[in-house]
Amino acid sequence: MAITIPIAKVKVANLREKSQAELTQTLDTYKRELMDLKVQQVAGAAAAKSSKIRDVRRNVARVLTVLTQQARTEVRGQYAKKKYIPKDLRAKKTRALRRALTKNELSRKTLRQQKKEDNFPIREFAIKA
Repeated sequence: MAITIPIAKVKVANLREKSQAELTQTLDTYKRELMDLKVQQVAGAAAAKSSKIRDVRRNVARVLTVLTQQARTEVRGQYAKKKYIPKDLRAKKTRALRRALTKNELSRKTLRQQKKEDNFPIREFAIKA
């Protein structure tokens, strides 16, 4: 059963509505279409085929992108309540931001600092200099 899909730009919104099985099926059809177009190109077909090849390659990329995004969101859901998250699912940020102290770590004080603040509070003056 061969499904013929017209060679046109695929809307990603339409792809997101499909299930995993449907997406793999459309991916297979696009790959078959791409193979056929490449064979025709080698055989010496018209130059218009090259633009169709470009469209099909981009459609394949779109389908693969949606597949990986769905897989990543599924895995993200599994790790939502866990203490540790795999590195590829963590926020990228910058190296410095990743290594910076958290708000909790910044607010912590040593015992010595706590005693110093208790015994020597900041003095308030009624008259400004």
